[in-house]
Parts: sequence; C-alpha cells; structure tokens
Amino acid sequence: MFNPYEVFVGLRYVRAKRRNHFISFITLTSIFGVAVGVMVMITVLSVMNGFRTEMTARTLGMVAHATVVDRDGSIKDWQTLARDIEGHPDIIGVAPYLQEEGMLTYNNRVHGSIIRGVIPEQEVKVSDIADKMIMGDFKLLQPGQYGIVIGREMARSLGVLTGDKVTLVAPQANVTPAGILPRLKRFTVVGIFEIGLHDFDDSLAVINLKDAEKLFRTDGPGALTIKTTDVMRAPQISREIMQQIPGHFGVMDWSQRNRNFFRALKTEKVVMFIILTMIVAVAAFNIISTLIMVVTDKRSDIAVLRTIGAAPRSIMKIFVIQGVLIGVLGVFLGDVLGIWLSASLPDIVKIIEDIFNVDLLPCDVYYVCQLPTDMHWTDVWTVSISAFLLCFLATVYPALRAARTHPAEALRYE
Repeated sequence: MFNPYEVFVGLRYVRAKRRNHFISFITLTSIFGVAVGVMVMITVLSVMNGFRTEMTARTLGMVAHATVVDRDGSIKDWQTLARDIEGHPDIIGVAPYLQEEGMLTYNNRVHGSIIRGVIPEQEVKVSDIADKMIMGDFKLLQPGQYGIVIGREMARSLGVLTGDKVTLVAPQANVTPAGILPRLKRFTVVGIFEIGLHDFDDSLAVINLKDAEKLFRTDGPGALTIKTTDVMRAPQISREIMQQIPGHFGVMDWSQRNRNFFRALKTEKVVMFIILTMIVAVAAFNIISTLIMVVTDKRSDIAVLRTIGAAPRSIMKIFVIQGVLIGVLGVFLGDVLGIWLSASLPDIVKIIEDIFNVDLLPCDVYYVCQLPTDMHWTDVWTVSISAFLLCFLATVYPALRAARTHPAEALRYE
C-alpha cells in the first residue's frame, strides 16, 4: 500500500528540522487536541454509563422484572400459579402483591400515595426494599397489626417517624345509613425506606397483603411479581412463561413498563456522543491547518520529488501518512488518559472535595451522592475508530493539494 520512501518521508516531516520548529509545535498541539477529545469522550461516556447503571439498578431493584396479571381480576389461587412459574430455571422468586391508590393523613397533612400490599417473606425474594430500610424493620408488616412502611420523602412531608400513627384514606367508599362515607383505617408506621429515586421515596407505601385485601375488599392479590436471573433477558423469559401458564393470565416485563425511561437514557447517550465528537472534529481541523502549512513549507521538496519521478499519488500518500500518524498518536494517548481518568475519577472528585471543603454531589440534593463511572470497551473502540476516521478525512484535502503541486512553479524562485 505504501512504498518505503513514502513512509520515510512522511515520518520525517512529522519531526522538526531546521527552521520549521513552529510546524512541529503545531503538530504536537494537533496530537494533544485529538488526545484531549478522545479522553473527554471516553470519560463522559463512562460517567453516563455509571449513572445509567446506578439508575437502572435502583429502578429495577423496586420494579418487577416481570409481572403476571389475571385478565379476569384478582388471582385467587396464587400459590399454585407461583409454584408453576418458579419451576422455570431462570426464575429466582415470585411474590404476590396488591396495588391501589390512597391518601395518608397525619396532623392535618395529606399526602397521596401508591399503596402496595405484600407478604414480607415473599417480597424480599423479588425486591430490595428490605435492604433499603433506614428506620424500623420490614418484617414488622404482620397481618392484622396494620403496620405500614413508607418512603423517606413521604415521611418528611407528613412529618412522621416510626411509631407514629397515620390514617389511610381509600378511594372506595362505605355506604351507611348516614350516607356515603370514605373508608378510613389507622396504620402504625413501622419502617421508613430510602430507595434513592423520588418516584418511590415520595409516593410508595407498603402494607401487609392481608390488610390490603381487607381495606380494599378484594379476595386475592392483583398480580405476581417475578425476579429473573438476568434482568436483560426478562422479555425472553416472560415469553417463555406465557407458554406455560393458562391463557387468561398475561405477562408484562420491565422493558414494557419503563420503555420511555430507558429509551430516554439511551437517546441521551447517543446525543452526548455526537456532541462530544465535535471536540475531535475541532482537533481534526487543526490537523488540516497543520498539513496545509507543511505542504506550503515543503513545496520545493515536493517539486524535487516530482522531478525525480515521484507520482502525484505518492506525494499524496506522504501527507496522508503524516496525518494518520498524528491521529494514531492522538487516539492512543487519548485512550490511555481516558481509561485512567474513568477509573480514577471518583477518587479525584473525592480529593477535590477534601482540598476545597466542598460537596460536589450533596446527598440532600442529589440521589446519587458519588460520581459513578462504568467504562465499556465497546465505547472505547467506538470513540477510537470515530476519532481515527475524522483524522484520516482531515488529511484528504491537504494531501490532494500537495499532489497538485507543479514542479516548475514551485522551483521558479528557488
């Protein structure tokens, strides 16, 4: 593809000689420009991956991997159905739940909430709520005791702590001789949890399934929650479960329930990749200016090469080699710095916080208190290949301009 003299001359032009130290300096700035662009892209994408992993883990820690519902209403014999589902090799646990809407009141404060009735012994198999308790104990949700576990933000809005009694107002009403009255029940706060997501911490309240059935007057749970061995394979596992349960049951996986949320995260990453590519594009324009100055400075050398038999294609290859070398060095240096920075960024942020005595991600403002990073090698390869292609394209115009140099005009005033 390249003759030895083309490679030799191309590499020679990269180094400084005699009066063209300025051109060599511009070459170094081009290399560092590409390196900084690649480093920033890898680091930012790693941080976005970290936030996405953190948000996904927290969301899927509370959201069912898959849910089985009865199209005819509540599930009467959920134990038998649960045993059939647990026979699948990719199922970790199955738990029943009943979910309704309601209002919690305390000392003239009212807060709307999602009321979820569960069996504590079964729920720990499918969700992380028991591990997210900051006060109280999730196991205190015993039938007939009318205990309730609420999120931290809801507890802060109502001004309650464990041991306080709140009134749950159900949307269903009681018809009495005195008229239609709302259905009320006093519950004791036995625990407060913190998931780290506002939607759960501010709106979710958990009670025992038996208490929920009495309060909302149902004869069984409304659905079954399923946890799989691999959350990313939950859609496929859900389709397999559909084939082994009766036809009046339906299965919905997490990707269907939270499709817009995860699609937004993916779209945000793609848009950020496109925006950050502009940084590398700026460095590529710097390569163009560098090569144009080299072509202008080496017009007499190009003319000499042409007079001794070098073809225009060979002249073009010389400057392509120079631009590609700048791109390769910049991409390699950017990869090394980006990988190192992605791995060290949480520690660097911690050092900055200690030196300046600041909290960059305060826990009372952000749900993610530490800067998470999650570097993917596919991102590194994608960034590297994209940056290299931009650097290669930047060599085309200067190389064509060099190939079109006429020896007689270049040597006229030599």
